[in-house]
Amino acid sequence: MVRPARIRLAGTIGATLLCAAVATEALAQDGAIVLNNQIQMGDVVAGQTLNVVDAEEQVTVSTSARGNSFSGAVENGSITVDSTQEMHGDALATTTMTLGGDTAGRLTATTQAGGNYLAAGAYGADLRVDASQLVTDGEIAANSTITNDSARLLAGATVDTSAIGNTAALGGDGSTVSGVISQGSSATIRSSNLASTQYIPAQAAFSSQAIANAVAVNSDAASNQSLYVRQRSTGDLIEAGTSANAGNAWDLAGRARANANQAVFQNQGGALIAETDQANAARVRATAITTSYDFGAAEAYARAAGNEVSVGNNDVYVEIDNTQFNSGGVDSTATFSGTNGYDVYVGADAVGNSVTGYACSECAGYLTATNVQTNNGSVTASAHTTVAGSARAVITGTNAVGNAATFYVSSPGP
Repeated sequence: MVRPARIRLAGTIGATLLCAAVATEALAQDGAIVLNNQIQMGDVVAGQTLNVVDAEEQVTVSTSARGNSFSGAVENGSITVDSTQEMHGDALATTTMTLGGDTAGRLTATTQAGGNYLAAGAYGADLRVDASQLVTDGEIAANSTITNDSARLLAGATVDTSAIGNTAALGGDGSTVSGVISQGSSATIRSSNLASTQYIPAQAAFSSQAIANAVAVNSDAASNQSLYVRQRSTGDLIEAGTSANAGNAWDLAGRARANANQAVFQNQGGALIAETDQANAARVRATAITTSYDFGAAEAYARAAGNEVSVGNNDVYVEIDNTQFNSGGVDSTATFSGTNGYDVYVGADAVGNSVTGYACSECAGYLTATNVQTNNGSVTASAHTTVAGSARAVITGTNAVGNAATFYVSSPGP
């Protein structure tokens, strides 16, 4: 009798100043069983300060702080991942930029903070996951700041901040992905992005994202999924805030997104069976502010959600069993202020509980869904738009929903 290989991993994993957290990796085949146990007790901190004048080419910045990280994969075999991750300290990532004179190349800056991260993939194989992730009282925070209002970003910018308590990312290619994922967060989650600039004659997008618990499963090439996901968010606050400001901007966007619990399943072939159980008691808030005295196109968009599930299969069979309970307040606010320009887009969406499921219509798709949603918290969406001089078009919208459920059978496209 040949026993499957066992790989045991245990320890404390962290990051220090200017360093990303080290990932534990496992590449296994033929019935391997990976036993992973990670506990981070102290704080994890990463930070960068830039003071750059007249950069002739690109400026690229990356800052990452994460408590525990694990990744594994299997090819032409099978793997079982039994993983426990606990984060008991703070995870803080900060990027501060002073950009003097003309920045001729494009600015690209990414700032990420996370408690626990699990990634596993299967290629022509079977992947089973039994994962538990826990973030206790503390703070997961990502902050990015452009400090000087004289910054001139001649090639535009892409600046993103992301703070996520627990992340589980699974993938398959011609494979079967199955198992159980349990996530819990009682931490405060904050993501902020502040930009003060003078002149941006190109496309510039500034975004922030804050999520307590996130699960993403993607598979293609005739794969199958069968997963149970349980998520609990009990912290005080989950907040994403973006403030994008310029004296003169040609195409400027400020976006913010905050979620307590998020689960996304996407499959290209075979069956997709998803059972989800989400509960949130934290306040969820998203704020997007965009200002420009002179502007070409300007956008401010904010979205806040207590619990969110998306299940989509471009093949025949989809089965969804969804339960969601939200008792935390959900607020989204989008604001634009400018004087003279062309097109303005302002939008704010807020939802207590949301589920979407779909299957392929051209494949004679079959979808069955059981859905229970309860929202006890307030849900508020607001937009504020001010144009002091003139504009060509102003398009605004707000949408606040307690419980939203959408199920449909659709075409997979051309």
